[in-house]
Amino acid sequence: MSIVTDGIFAALPTTTRGQPTPLSADSKGERIAYASNKSIFLRSIDNPAESTQYTQHTAPTTVARFAPSGFYCASGDASGVVRVWDCSPNGSGATKGEYSIINGRINDIAWDGDSQRIIAVGDGKQRYGHCVTADSGNTVGEISGHSAQVNAVSIRQQRPLRAATAGDDKNLVFYHGAPFKFNGIPGRGNHSNFVYSVAFSPDGAHLVSVGGDKKIFLYDGKTGEVKGEMADNTDGHNGSIFGVSWSKDSRSIVTCSGDRTVKIWDVEAGKVAHTWTFGETMNVADQQVGVVWPNRADGTIISLSLSGDLNYLNQSSPKPTKVISGHSKNITALTVSSADSEPTLWTGDYEGRLCAWDVPKGTAETVEGDGHTSIISGLTAPPTSKYPQVYSIGWDDKIRTVDAGGHTFHGKPTALASQPKAITCTTDGLVVVAQLESVIVYRDGEEDGELPLKTSPSSLAAHGSTVAIGGSGSSLRIFSVVPGKAPRQSAVINQVSATAITALSFSSDGGLLAAGTAAGKIYVYTISQGVAGLLSGSQTFDLVTDRWSAHSGKITSIAFNPEGTHAVSGSLDTNIHLWSLKEPGKRVKITNAHKEGVNGVAWLKDGVFSTGADATVKKWKVTL
Repeated sequence: MSIVTDGIFAALPTTTRGQPTPLSADSKGERIAYASNKSIFLRSIDNPAESTQYTQHTAPTTVARFAPSGFYCASGDASGVVRVWDCSPNGSGATKGEYSIINGRINDIAWDGDSQRIIAVGDGKQRYGHCVTADSGNTVGEISGHSAQVNAVSIRQQRPLRAATAGDDKNLVFYHGAPFKFNGIPGRGNHSNFVYSVAFSPDGAHLVSVGGDKKIFLYDGKTGEVKGEMADNTDGHNGSIFGVSWSKDSRSIVTCSGDRTVKIWDVEAGKVAHTWTFGETMNVADQQVGVVWPNRADGTIISLSLSGDLNYLNQSSPKPTKVISGHSKNITALTVSSADSEPTLWTGDYEGRLCAWDVPKGTAETVEGDGHTSIISGLTAPPTSKYPQVYSIGWDDKIRTVDAGGHTFHGKPTALASQPKAITCTTDGLVVVAQLESVIVYRDGEEDGELPLKTSPSSLAAHGSTVAIGGSGSSLRIFSVVPGKAPRQSAVINQVSATAITALSFSSDGGLLAAGTAAGKIYVYTISQGVAGLLSGSQTFDLVTDRWSAHSGKITSIAFNPEGTHAVSGSLDTNIHLWSLKEPGKRVKITNAHKEGVNGVAWLKDGVFSTGADATVKKWKVTL
């Protein structure tokens, strides 16, 4: 047996309202880099489903920048650490250096033209930034002249070397190097609010700064002398400008703003040449908080919405040519529907976003409509295309219905009596929901029955009309649930183990039931019906194996292969295990499959898919 990575559907960038989110493109215009949760993602521009994840940071990441050579990337985090690592397309991703720059959040990083020096800036206590060599971390200058956190830094790529930083003290500071030393504060008082971004032009002739005062200032790239303000009174920005990036010919810049627009400016004329506006209403999620202009022949610009969506822009189109959606928060729920010819993955996250994934393409579409307002704690889909819906539960104590074909919420949500713990669905379209002290059956949005329990439920699974319920007291019960009839219990184990049952899964033919516990152990049973059972309708559990016990944390999900001969499991210990029923003691382990924990696994004909707290969906190739 073997299981290897076959693809990463990357998380979206982490965004914060009122703060810029840096985006970086490599020198060839093939990939972008950004920070998300505690990871850094390098993502193909032409095929966004292709990505690389760097997971060595131990604190939330904040910024990533490609070196001009394209072989290395420098990334920073909230603890003030900068890591330099191998990011070449066929590289190992090995860390080259780890440097503690400041004792606070890193806001931005810049490389010099030789890919030898980096400047990192942020919100430190003793200093607001530092200049070091990329290979050894030796000091090559000082960042001074600021009285508040520094938001942005840029280094001139030509000699003589120059650098500029800007921050919350409303100033832009100019440096000569190397080593980099304070030279002056050109245009002191020009900006009347926080300065969010600075950038030298590719030819080194100009420097530009933008900020919360909606202003854009142009400077001489060599001397730092103020050239003037780029002000378009008829078509300028009406909100804070969070990002700026240069075209490869140094004749134009692109800016993004909280007014939901991205604008291209003609530098020589100082006027707006093109504008994209996002959203038809004043939706905060459409604010543009990051932008990059990659070095590409097709002129593609990529902007970042506050919602986390990446927008591909081209001057030939008034609307984005492509929008990359997905998750930027912990993915907390996973299910599979077969309403279409190809199975669709459905994922829900910590902030209530629900996405439908096109598995062959690796792209996501956000479900529109009246969705959840907090954590989505469970998803389920009927096993047949007769019922083309997906059902979700959340910590807003609601069941919501999704049109699986149209990818929209529809109908009114069903209110629950208490916080839901788990959800499943029978072939008859009955929805079964585990709540704090009960398990309720719903039919067409209305309560259709209740399953009597002696302990609080903790997990659910269904096959046909059979529903399995795991209890917090480690009980395991089987019920027959049929429309219009009272649910009937047919089998019970009062105590499977010493800890709660946290995950249940039937094999595709319903002959096997796997139960995972909070202690990391998995028990597999067959459900049989003896001669007495044929008369009474009762069933018995027969233990197949209790040797699947390699996890060190709570089991969150289990999935059998279509043949029912093997299974995969995910756990809060961040690992995925591949198991064999024929050889229960044999297993294959994927360590750190998802940073911070695995929350869901599904086994399709194309392979195994998993989700986790790192907000990614990962595909695994399994060889049995």
